[in-house]
Amino acid sequence: MDFDPGLAWEGNDNRRSLSPPISVPVDSLGRVLVTFPRAAEIFEGGETFLTRFELDPYSVCRRLVPFYPFANLDDWRVANFLLTSGLSMRALDEFLSLQATKNMPLSFWTAKDLRARAELLPSGPRWKFQIVPTTHSTKEPIQLYFRDALDCVEALFNHPFFEDKMDFTPFRLFTTAERVVRVFTEWMSSDGAWDMQSKIPEGGTVCGVILSSDKTNITNMCGGRVAHPLLISLANIKMKVRNKASSHAFLLLALMPIPQFIHPVPRMCSVLQERLFHQCLDIVLEPLKQAARFGRMMSDPDFGDPYCHPPRTATTTLAQLSSIECDVLDVDQYFAACEPFRLSGVSHPFWRDWLLAEPSEFLTPESLHEWHRQFWDHDVRWCKQALGAAELDFRFSIIPRITGIPHFSNSITKLKQVGGRVQRDVQRYIIVVIAGATDPDVIIAIRALMEFRYLSQATAITSTMRDKIRASLQEFHDHKDALIENGFRRGEKTKHVLKHWHIPKLELMQSVVPSVERVGSILQWSADTTEHAHIEVIKDPASTTNNHNYDSQICRCLDRYEKCRLFDTALALHGSTTESIPVPPVGQDADGNDSDTYDGDECRNVLDDIWTPKRKVTNFFDVAARLLAALPGSVPRPPRTFIAGSTAIRLNYDPSLKRIPIDTVAEQFGLPDLRGALGDYLNREGNIAQNFHTFGGQRRSPPDVHLPFKELDVWYKVRLQQKTYHDSSEITPTFTVHAHPPDRSLKYGRYDAAIMNIDDRWQWPSSGLQGHTVVQVRLIMCPAAPRGSNGINHFSSRFLMYAQRFDIVPQGNSSVERTTGLHVLKRATRASGSELGEIFPLDQLRSYAHIVPRFGRKADNRLTSDNCIHSLQSFFLNRYFDKDFFYATS
Repeated sequence: MDFDPGLAWEGNDNRRSLSPPISVPVDSLGRVLVTFPRAAEIFEGGETFLTRFELDPYSVCRRLVPFYPFANLDDWRVANFLLTSGLSMRALDEFLSLQATKNMPLSFWTAKDLRARAELLPSGPRWKFQIVPTTHSTKEPIQLYFRDALDCVEALFNHPFFEDKMDFTPFRLFTTAERVVRVFTEWMSSDGAWDMQSKIPEGGTVCGVILSSDKTNITNMCGGRVAHPLLISLANIKMKVRNKASSHAFLLLALMPIPQFIHPVPRMCSVLQERLFHQCLDIVLEPLKQAARFGRMMSDPDFGDPYCHPPRTATTTLAQLSSIECDVLDVDQYFAACEPFRLSGVSHPFWRDWLLAEPSEFLTPESLHEWHRQFWDHDVRWCKQALGAAELDFRFSIIPRITGIPHFSNSITKLKQVGGRVQRDVQRYIIVVIAGATDPDVIIAIRALMEFRYLSQATAITSTMRDKIRASLQEFHDHKDALIENGFRRGEKTKHVLKHWHIPKLELMQSVVPSVERVGSILQWSADTTEHAHIEVIKDPASTTNNHNYDSQICRCLDRYEKCRLFDTALALHGSTTESIPVPPVGQDADGNDSDTYDGDECRNVLDDIWTPKRKVTNFFDVAARLLAALPGSVPRPPRTFIAGSTAIRLNYDPSLKRIPIDTVAEQFGLPDLRGALGDYLNREGNIAQNFHTFGGQRRSPPDVHLPFKELDVWYKVRLQQKTYHDSSEITPTFTVHAHPPDRSLKYGRYDAAIMNIDDRWQWPSSGLQGHTVVQVRLIMCPAAPRGSNGINHFSSRFLMYAQRFDIVPQGNSSVERTTGLHVLKRATRASGSELGEIFPLDQLRSYAHIVPRFGRKADNRLTSDNCIHSLQSFFLNRYFDKDFFYATS
C-alpha cells in the first residue's frame, strides 16, 4: 500500500473544542498525549452530510415523498435489494415478471425502469472519462476512467460514520508522564504527520491520503482479463476502522489503463507502461496537488545486507533525472541513461510537483507482499532444504491442533496458490517444527526474522519495541551465513547454492524502523484490506457485466451501489423508517428550528447497522456483564459466561456429562487422585470463602475422603476470549481449551494447555508469565448439589478444573532456549513420581497455550497429532501461535 502526503485543509464543526488540552492521559495504561498546538482550526458555515443530500435536484420531490423516486419504504427496500444483488438485467426481468412479484405494489416492473430510477438517486463522486495521449503506438486507444480525487477524499471526510473515528490533530504518545518511551500507533502519532503540520499555515488540518494500486484478475478460469484499480482512503481514519472491509473506507478512484505498446523490445514496453501510469496519476491527482498548494475548506462529519542505505529522497531523484540529457522519447537510450542511478525510466514522476510529497516516506513498507511473501519464497524454502520435504511435512502433520486455526495434516511443500492467510498460518508453527533439526545458527536466523515480522505488526510500537525490531533484523544478518555454508540457499530453477543475498524483500526490511517513526504503525499500511476491496469494487461488479467493455460497466455498477448506500444512510439519519415521518425542509428540524446536528446515540446505532458487518464476533465480555446484571433467578447460577481478570470465560449452557458420580469421572478421565484433590481443595477453600489457589505440596486428603457432594457436572471444553494486547477496546478471537476424555475417536483424549494465574499480584497479559504457570487442563467441572437440596451450596457456586502443572526448564542463565527463543517445559511431578495436579477455580484461567513436543533431530514416525502430547515428556511453549500471546510473553 502506498501512502501519500496530506492536504492542508481546514474542517468545519462548531461542536468540538477549539482549544484542545496540550497534554492529557489517554488511557488506563498511563499513556500521555501531547497534541500539536493550534492545529485543525474550526470554522462555521460548512455543509453536513444531510445538507449535501438535500441539495440534490430532486430534494423538493422528497419533501412530499421521502423515498422518491420510489413510492414507499417497502418499494425502496425491494429496489435496494435488487440493485445491490448483482443480478443481471435478464434475471431482474425474470423476477419482476413472476406472478408473485406482480402482486406486490411496486413502482417498477422492468430492470430498465428500475435502473432508470436508480439514476435519480443522489450521487457520490461522479465518474469521468478521458482518452490519454501517448507518444508511442498502442494497439488500442488508451481510456482512463476516474473520479475527482478531492471529491472522493471529501466524501470520506464528510461521512457521518467516520465522525468519531478520525484524528484531526497530530499527536505524540508516551508511556509515562516523564515522556521517555514513545509509542507509535496511528499515522497522526508519527513524526511525519507532526513535521507536515509544522509546514502548513497555522490552524490548518493535515489530511493524509492513502493510494493503493495493484492489478487484479477479472476472469478467473479463462479470458485473462485484468483490471488495475487505484483505491483512495484517508490516513486520518483510525486504522482499526479503516482496515475493516465492511467500513468501505477505500473508494475506487480510477481504473488505470493496461495498454499494449508496440515496441520490439519487451523491456521497453514495461518502461512505457510505467511512464503511462505516472502520466495517468498526474491527471487523476491534480486536484489533490492544487489543494496541497492552496488549501481547501472542507466540511467534516457532523458527527539484503545489514547496511541501511540512505533514503532516496524526492530531491535526489529529481536531481538525477535532470542530469540525464538524452531524448526522453528515445526509450532505449533514456532507460540506459537511467540505469546507473537505478531509476525505472520514468521521466516525469507524478509526485514531482506535489507539495510536501516525499517518496522515501509515502512509499511505506507493506507486510502482505513483502514480509509474508519473503517468508514463503525464502524462509520456507530454506527449511525445506534443511529438513527435507518429507520430514518438514511430517512434523507439520503431528503438531497438536488448535481449534479455529488450520492444521496442515497433509503437506505444506506441495501447496499451490498460497495466499497471505496460509503464509501467516504456517508462521505460527515453523519455529517449533524446525527446532533441533538443523544447524543452530540456521534456526536462529529464521527465528530472528520471525520475531522481526511479529514485532513489526504490532498496532502500537514503543521506542523500546522499535529497538527490538532493529536488533532482530541485525541478529538475522549475524547468523545468515550459516544458510549458505550449509547449502540451504539455492536457486529455485538451477538448484545451485547461491553465494549472495540479493533479495529485494530482505533489503526493504531495512526501511521498517525509520518508517515507524515517520508514518506510525506499519500494520495499518498492509494491503490485506485493499486486496479484499478488489472483490467489492472490481470482481463483483465485473460479474454483472456482459463481458464487454468492463471498465465502463464496472463504473456504472459501482455508481448504483454507492447511490443505494448513500440513500439508505440519508433515509436512516432522517428517521424515515416509516412513511408517516416526513423529511423536514433544508436546514430545519421537525420543530422548525435550525439544526445541523443529530441525536448521537440513535444515529450511531443507525450507522453501525448500515456500515458495520452483519455477522459480528460475539463479545463474551458484554455477555458476562449482561448476565451479571440479570435479575436473580432469570439466569442459571453460576453464570456460564463470566470475567476473570482480563479474560472472558464461556461454558456451554448444558454440561457434556450431567450428574456423574465422582469415582466414575475419575476412572473415565484417568485421575485416580480426583477425590483426594477435591478434598484438599475444599480444605483450602473453607466453608464460604472464595480463595485464590496455588499448587500445594503433598496430598493431604485420603483417596476415600468424604465429600459433601457425590456427583459432578462435566464440560469437555471452555472458551477463552481476551482484549488485544495493545488496545483494550478490541477483542481477540476466541480460543477453545479442550478437556475431553478418551473415546473411540480420541484414543488418548484431548487435554489442552493453558496459562493459569497463581499469584494475584500479577495480571495477565501485562505481566507475562510472571505470577502465572503453564498447565494441562484435565477436567472441567462443577460439583452437583445433592438431590433434594434447595438452592446452590457454596461448593457448587463455582466452576472448577483439575490442572497438571508444567515446569519451565532453565536454559543456562536464561529462561528460554537460545536458538528458538522459546520456553522449554517438562511435566511437574511429586516426590512419588506421579504428576503434580490440583483442583483450581476455573476463573484462574487466563489464556490458551499451545505446547509442542521437542521432536529432536528426527521426529519419531509413530507420532501423530493426537498422541504426541501423551507420548513425550519435553515440550516447547509455542509463543508464535498468536500475536497477542507473543507480545505478552516477549
